[in-house]
Amino acid sequence: MRRSLDPSAPLNDAFLSAVSETIDGFLDAQQAQLSEIGVLPLLDVAREATSGGKRLRPGFCYWSHVAAAGYPADDSPLLAVASSLDLLQASALVHDDLIDDSDTRRGRPAAHKRFELFHGERKGRGHDGEFGRSSAILLGDLLLMWSIEMADASRAEGLDRARPLLSVMRSEVTAGQFLDVSAQYGVAGAASVDDEIDVARRVLEYKSARYSIRRPAQIGAALAHADEDLQAALGEFGSVIGRAFQLRDDVLGVFGDPAITGKPYGGDIREGKRTVLVLTALADGDPDATAQLDELLGSPGLSEADVDRAAALIDASGARGKVEELIERNTAHALEILENASMTDDGRTALAELAARSVQRVH
Repeated sequence: MRRSLDPSAPLNDAFLSAVSETIDGFLDAQQAQLSEIGVLPLLDVAREATSGGKRLRPGFCYWSHVAAAGYPADDSPLLAVASSLDLLQASALVHDDLIDDSDTRRGRPAAHKRFELFHGERKGRGHDGEFGRSSAILLGDLLLMWSIEMADASRAEGLDRARPLLSVMRSEVTAGQFLDVSAQYGVAGAASVDDEIDVARRVLEYKSARYSIRRPAQIGAALAHADEDLQAALGEFGSVIGRAFQLRDDVLGVFGDPAITGKPYGGDIREGKRTVLVLTALADGDPDATAQLDELLGSPGLSEADVDRAAALIDASGARGKVEELIERNTAHALEILENASMTDDGRTALAELAARSVQRVH
């Protein structure tokens, strides 16, 4: 069937419900196998890990298909492929929370903490933290495999054209994550702050922009047999707005309200993340301020006052203003690309709205 969706509100309740129902239906189908094995708690935490979220990746995939070929007569196969991208996202977030040692996700316990609670409920042997981390690694792996299975089982028209993009998307985000970790631990080959900014920009592109927007948009277009010109336009659009999307995330990682973002206060400061925002502050601040900020980043046991101080140093350096200007320029460029590309009016409207939602968000 095809749902009555509104391109001026591309992530409205009807679309979000369609994605959630598609994911829930797929997970329901896994219950028999996991019950036979005796590991239903994996499914329980998988349901938690895949619920909620912005659904941006399915949105960019779905509406790029509409941009290329209009609405399909039956959008269930398209929704299956689009929704599989959120299973991949859930996989990445489960592992991300382990890497970042983050205990919450969307205001709820992260997967490894949820498994710790399960260990306590069952009065398990050994250390609950070790069980939680091991279980979360396995859940992340399972969600990745399920994302592949869900797309492959969709029977979507044009799936053979989309498969190479699905594969490269999975590789890019994993390699981009490794580059991010390497940068955080100082083994990415950066000899100066300028070199670190170059690495951070590559992280921006491969860990976030391509994974969050460029590839989902190109996958949706490939399913619709889009021509090379539209694929190139959507690729450029996706990278440009995807970088702005991650820059917004970097700003929220320092200045965001935990009650809104669902993430720990000052998480990027506590984790010592060398984002474009932070590195711009280190490059542009006066020597004393730079030394103070460098000492605070990732320091164990930071108080809220310490996090506030680090945020104030970043703000005073002018880095926040520069990043906001960069977000605005990238957004304007992305909208210009859409305006000049040959696509359906509904697709253009929806993608422009998705772009605005990506950069104007507060969480």
